[in-house]
Amino acid sequence: MDDPEHEARTGESIGEGATLARFRTRLALDRTMLAWVRTALSMVGFGFGTVAFFRSLRQAHPGEEPRRLHETAIAFGLILLVLGVVALALAGASHWRSFRAVQRGVPPGAGLWPLSLALALLVAVLGVVSLALLFTL
Repeated sequence: MDDPEHEARTGESIGEGATLARFRTRLALDRTMLAWVRTALSMVGFGFGTVAFFRSLRQAHPGEEPRRLHETAIAFGLILLVLGVVALALAGASHWRSFRAVQRGVPPGAGLWPLSLALALLVAVLGVVSLALLFTL
């Protein structure tokens, strides 16, 4: 029953399994980081697109209301740009911290406020402020 070759093979497979698990975790971390990059680029692109749309509206219809809408769109676009850059920086820091933990063999932990929840709340606040600005024009 005590087969030394079997025990050696089992030990090797456990080590290989741990190595593969760390590799899969690192790939998952990379996919998550790429998703954050995509999200940040979408926010920045939407901010620029909003400003460009209202600039073309202002150029096509000169007047006071298109000017105010364009100024509000600039503020909205700037907020989205800053939010995208901040999200990307926070995602990069989180990725680096988690990646280093996996390299040390420690499972990466989730913070009290996950980045996705914090960003969702910021976007919700941005939406409410934008609606308030539109209704006060």
